[in-house]
Parts: sequence; C-alpha cells; structure tokens
Amino acid sequence: MRKEDVIERLEAVADADKALVLSRFFKTGEGEYGFGDKFIGVTVPETRKVARECYDKVDYAQISELVASPIHEHRLVALFMLVERYRKAKKDKDERSRIVDFYLNSLDGVNNWDLVDLSAPKILGKYLCDGNNDRKVLYDLSESGSMWRQRVAIVSCYTLIKNDDFEDILSLSARHIAHPHDLINKAIGWMLREVGKRNEDLLVSFLSDHYSEMSRTTLRYAIERFEPARRAKFLKGDFS
Repeated sequence: MRKEDVIERLEAVADADKALVLSRFFKTGEGEYGFGDKFIGVTVPETRKVARECYDKVDYAQISELVASPIHEHRLVALFMLVERYRKAKKDKDERSRIVDFYLNSLDGVNNWDLVDLSAPKILGKYLCDGNNDRKVLYDLSESGSMWRQRVAIVSCYTLIKNDDFEDILSLSARHIAHPHDLINKAIGWMLREVGKRNEDLLVSFLSDHYSEMSRTTLRYAIERFEPARRAKFLKGDFS
C-alpha cells in the first residue's frame, strides 16, 4: 500500500467545515503555536480507524512521508500506525526498538499537542516501561530547546506514572517549572495531577517545594481533582 492509498481513505471522510473548526482550535493563525498547520477535517476516531486498517500494509518509507506532510491528519495517521505497530510487536524487542528510533527521528512532524499526547505515552513511554531503563532520552529531549520535544519528554512520563515510577516526571517538572509556554505548563500540571492520583503526599510535597516558581496554570491543573476548599488553600500557598 502506498501513502496515496492512506490519504485517499482520509479524504473520503474529510469535512471542510470540520477543517475550519480544527484550524481554529489548534491555533494555526500567524503568531500562534500551530501556525502553518493544515487540516482536512478528519476526526480522531476516523483517523485511528484508517491507521488500524493500514498500519501493517504500509512500509516505513511511506510512513516517513506521511509524518513529514504539511497536513495534520496525515501526520496523525502515521503516528497512529506507529502506535499500532508498537502494540502488535509485543515481545519483539528489536522491532520495538526500531519503532522508537523511527519515532524519535520523526519528531519534526510531531509538532502539535495532540500529535504529542496521542503518540508519546504509547511509543516512547511504553518503551521505557518495557525494561528499557536508560532514561537519558527524556533529558535529551527536555534540553533540546524545542517546546514540542520537551512536551514529548514530559507526556511520555504518563506511562511511567501509571506504573508508579515518579522520579523522572518530578525531575523534568522541576527543570521546567518556570517554562514560559502555556502548553508546557499545562503538560506538567497534567502529569503532576496523575502523580497525585497515585501518591497524593508526593504531589503535595512537590507543590509546596516549588510553589513560588510554578505558573498558576501548572498549579491549577495539578490540584484540579481536590475539593474546592483545599484548592483554594493551595492556590494561596498553604499546603498544611
């Protein structure tokens, strides 16, 4: 199967009105974080369905061309195909390593928050939970200077958190606690909230230590699940 066959399936379910809505939602205007991104109006479930139908029929060269496309849904379907390949590889360590290497080499195309969030935990995050304990890749991404690579590092930790492995997300959060971009602040707050679901004391301790440095966005995301009265205390810096 060629990439054109995949694109044809996407275009069959594309919707011009949805494309306009998605373009606004993902901030594609000049000066916005998604500037230049182009949409054809395919929903996530429809894109995922195409990926599941095609992932084992398209070779890596064709996936590489899709993930380099200026069309958002082309990139997303390519990432979904990698996710599906990784899931199906099961205990094939060589194939999983190949998929992760391919993913890391394709990160120029992982350049909007949904592309990061729908791929990083299920590829890189899962890889790091599958007995691959070298976490250097997270810190290399974190120090890359690219906001999207930084978000990949942070959101990949979602899978680690689900396995009660908190060290890396706390370290990365501390490194970027004063990050200037809202999308990183939101990602950190989201991951900290997930930590709190599994270890509330650890979350509260981290928030207390970093309260004066973190953005209100990070804090609000992190404490979202607490009762209103407790949230109000935390917003004032009272963690007693």
